[in-house]
Amino acid sequence: MKNKKLTTASGRPYTEFENSMTVGNRGPVLLQDYFLHEDLAHFNRERIPERVVHAKGSGAFGTFTVTHDISKYTKAQLFSEIGKQTEVFVRFSIVGGEKGGADSERDPRGFAIKFYTEDGNWDLVGNNTPVFFIKDAKKFSHFIHTQKRDPKTNCKSPTMMWDFFSLNPESLHQVLILMSDRGTPLSYRHMHGFGSHTFSLINASDEKVWVKFHLVCQQGIKNFTDNEANEMKGIDLDQAQRDLVEAIEKKDFPKWDLKIQVMTEEQAKTFQFNPFDLTKVWSHKEYPLIDVGTMELNKIPENYFRDVEQAAFAPAHVVDGISYSPDKVLQGRLLSYPDAQRYRLGVNYEQIPVNVCPYMVANYQRDGLMQTGNNGGSAPNYRPNSFDDIVVDERYSEQPMELESNTADWFDRNKNDDDHYTQPGLLYKNAMNDKDRQHTVSNIVGSMSGICGEKKDEIINRQLCHFFRADSQLGIAVANGLGITLDEKTIKTCNPILTS
Repeated sequence: MKNKKLTTASGRPYTEFENSMTVGNRGPVLLQDYFLHEDLAHFNRERIPERVVHAKGSGAFGTFTVTHDISKYTKAQLFSEIGKQTEVFVRFSIVGGEKGGADSERDPRGFAIKFYTEDGNWDLVGNNTPVFFIKDAKKFSHFIHTQKRDPKTNCKSPTMMWDFFSLNPESLHQVLILMSDRGTPLSYRHMHGFGSHTFSLINASDEKVWVKFHLVCQQGIKNFTDNEANEMKGIDLDQAQRDLVEAIEKKDFPKWDLKIQVMTEEQAKTFQFNPFDLTKVWSHKEYPLIDVGTMELNKIPENYFRDVEQAAFAPAHVVDGISYSPDKVLQGRLLSYPDAQRYRLGVNYEQIPVNVCPYMVANYQRDGLMQTGNNGGSAPNYRPNSFDDIVVDERYSEQPMELESNTADWFDRNKNDDDHYTQPGLLYKNAMNDKDRQHTVSNIVGSMSGICGEKKDEIINRQLCHFFRADSQLGIAVANGLGITLDEKTIKTCNPILTS
């Protein structure tokens, strides 16, 4: 194999890699040693801004294969025939943790998939949980601040976290999941994935249904206990990254089955709660899972930074046959995610290889930081024009959107939709076994024991009331764990069910 010449970034062959140019053997360094400055300047800029959320992650390439026909629901070409394969890239991540944090932190896990389809890239940007802490995007930055560091102490703060949870009972469903062993997955290979939001599917007749996406893990669900997760922090901070790399290198390719839940527009109008509420799930009995296909991850990127660190996902990236819903958090993410990528990677982030659509892209966007393509060449950068051959394909026209109201206002997200307790209660009472409940309570007590300051009792009592309203036994167990004795009057006040 022919050796490569050592060069500067501009391609100039260079010989003195280890020694700076100086005036004499011991003299000062000359400014003209360009490679010294180029190398140090590049080193100073090696770190792009850390993601505000999902900072630490792992990624792999793979394929998605259609196994069942869902053409009656969607005209999306990636689902057009059984056996069809689409290339994918998946990034798993810790949501609130930092880039140097531990893979075993108690935290939701990001589960983002980029499908490279012939109609453009579809980004299914979700988590390993079917719900989230909030149901309006206006609360998102404030929630994330409570998961980061106290502005005074620069330490993680249970007080901030539980203060926010106790003041936002809509978070209770996700809090119980987070505080269960599902909050500390054993690895990225052993957890489910969810689109979490409600999206829409549109078929060839322009008929629309609402949909939720589920990725069911074929490897089986495995979680750490709290003690095991904490022990792993002292053994291997990168345990989940290492697990994914080693499994794929051994050809033990992880797989997930893509399934959907479907709800018609008419069903949504009479549904018992807001079907676009991100803090709630749809019953699998009423809306059973429908098989779609299988995703397999079978290739680790050759360069982590190039592909994993620079991977840019946005739920705004949908394709023909897949669209949005009125989910208020989703609507906020449609703006914030692409904006975050432009800040972090530059306005041309979709020209980075891992993000680029492998099929034709034709538009009039030009220039900007890190323009790496041909920048449109000599073609016009305006429309309409008399010179290029870019045409509008009317087959991709979207149907008009029918709105249920012509009144624009700031509507209370909880008005006539303030049942934050039924689903968390069912999760604790019916979906968890005795061991799950025991671990969940222990994890809650361990976390809430860190609440401190002059508002400590107020925060604890407020959160205890939420637990009682979800399930009285949960409230009693947490109170006992915190060493709090509650009289019967307090319990009845916190739990309206006991007063009926």
